Amino acid sequence: MLKHLHVKNFAVVKDVEVDFTDNLNILTGETGAGKSVIIGSINIALGGRISSDMIRSGEDYAYVEMVFELSEDVIEELNAIDIYPDDNMLIISRRIMPGKSVSKVNGEMVNVSVLKNISSLLIDIYGQHEHQSLLNSSKHLDIIDRYADTGQLKSSVSSLYYEYMDIKKEWEGMQISEEERIREQSFIEYELSELEEADIQEKEEEELETEYRKLANAEKIIKAASDVYALTGIGDVTASSLIGRAIITLDEVSQYDSGISDYLGVLQDADSILSDFNRELSSYMEDFTFDEQRYNDILNRLEHIRKIFAKYGGSYESMTAHYNKLRARRDELLEFEERRVCIKEKLTRVESQLSDKSNELSVIRKDASKELKQRISDALSDLNFGYVRFDISFTDTGCYDACGTDRAEFMISTNPGEDIKPLSLVASGGELSRIMLGIKSVLCDNDAIHTLVFDEIDTGISGRTAQKVSEKLARIAGNHQVICITHLAQIAAMADSHYVIEKNVSDSRTHTDIKRLDDKETIVELARILGGAEITESVIINAKEMKELAGEWKSDCLI
Repeated sequence: MLKHLHVKNFAVVKDVEVDFTDNLNILTGETGAGKSVIIGSINIALGGRISSDMIRSGEDYAYVEMVFELSEDVIEELNAIDIYPDDNMLIISRRIMPGKSVSKVNGEMVNVSVLKNISSLLIDIYGQHEHQSLLNSSKHLDIIDRYADTGQLKSSVSSLYYEYMDIKKEWEGMQISEEERIREQSFIEYELSELEEADIQEKEEEELETEYRKLANAEKIIKAASDVYALTGIGDVTASSLIGRAIITLDEVSQYDSGISDYLGVLQDADSILSDFNRELSSYMEDFTFDEQRYNDILNRLEHIRKIFAKYGGSYESMTAHYNKLRARRDELLEFEERRVCIKEKLTRVESQLSDKSNELSVIRKDASKELKQRISDALSDLNFGYVRFDISFTDTGCYDACGTDRAEFMISTNPGEDIKPLSLVASGGELSRIMLGIKSVLCDNDAIHTLVFDEIDTGISGRTAQKVSEKLARIAGNHQVICITHLAQIAAMADSHYVIEKNVSDSRTHTDIKRLDDKETIVELARILGGAEITESVIINAKEMKELAGEWKSDCLI
């Protein structure tokens, strides 16, 4: 169960810590106090979507941390996904910064998908508007699968479906006539022949381009080399002759100052380097020749390479990839009939497996739905549906998807004399909220998730219906930890632990606080819910009586 929640710099929350207990935890407070922000922070910590506006104004980050106490069954399931809690405890945290977030489990960083896998084992959150999902019939099939525990079989169906679709796509791609196959093969052979005859080597274009630039600019190169040699080589006024004169001049006075020898050495080194340079430059000019035939050959080869590149992708890498693709396709076409037979056999085999698994899944769903619809009907009766007929309709879609071939839809009638109709056409907002609670009360008996969170389950209800909802929540909380936000006194009175969420102002900043109430404070909070702005003595008496009656009901009805 969720033992501890710490929220910092999240929306209107500055820094809040709360310890939850087992059974029924009720959260109340004025509208706008930040009740849903507390539940929202739990969603975020468990991998929900984030945005930068979640960070409290003026702060650099938001932070949510949750501490869970685990049962042995949950520990085993976590071990199966390589999560190993310490001392039956699991700490999940998420730090939200502009543009990014960091999630950790017991101090080790994890990604969002891991968080979601973990959360599916720890907690079930019912948001304010989740009942609207009941209007989508695809949700109905998910509920049936959860009740029937079809996870492993459904996973097999999903895997077979995607394998089947891949093979089917390959099969459809092979539906060409013999004439088309021969025409395509002929075209491939032509392109392969063209590429093989071109015989373009890696880096060949770059190497030829370098040589081409040299030959194309031969005259400029020789002139420049000759001009440089005239400035540095043999002659009356060249760099070499001038450095030679400088050496003689310094040598004549070096005997008078030993420091002159250092400068003389530098000049001698320069003279040696320049002499080597002149010899190499002279040799370069003697060896340099312009081969017109070679020039024309390079020009023609470059034009051909660039033509091939333009046709086959624009680069050597793209051309090579295209060549390899052509060869692979040619091999396919050469073995076309054999492959057609092989693919057809594979498609038939996988489709048969998919059909068998889908049928098996459908049978399990329909068998489970018989019990499920009765249990949901009973749960709805407990939730003050004076008259209710509930059924589950199955339709074979006639085609496969990742969930098999079933389409399921919840059917309901809530008034005598009315035909049973799809849930989406009948139920009001308040009824949908109760129906979802009834469904969840049935599902929670079938899975190991210990913590259930309900955010304003009381939408659209009041009076005796509210009392029935409170009793249902109390029954669920007999075997689970329930955390519930409510505006109704009937539900709040059932609390085993009651928390109030308040919005306060300090240092000219608004912030949300949460605290657990003692018995006296609980009565005052119930009176506030009942009485509104003015809490009279009679309202206090009424609140005390409501709390006492709730306690008596739990003593009489909960084992």
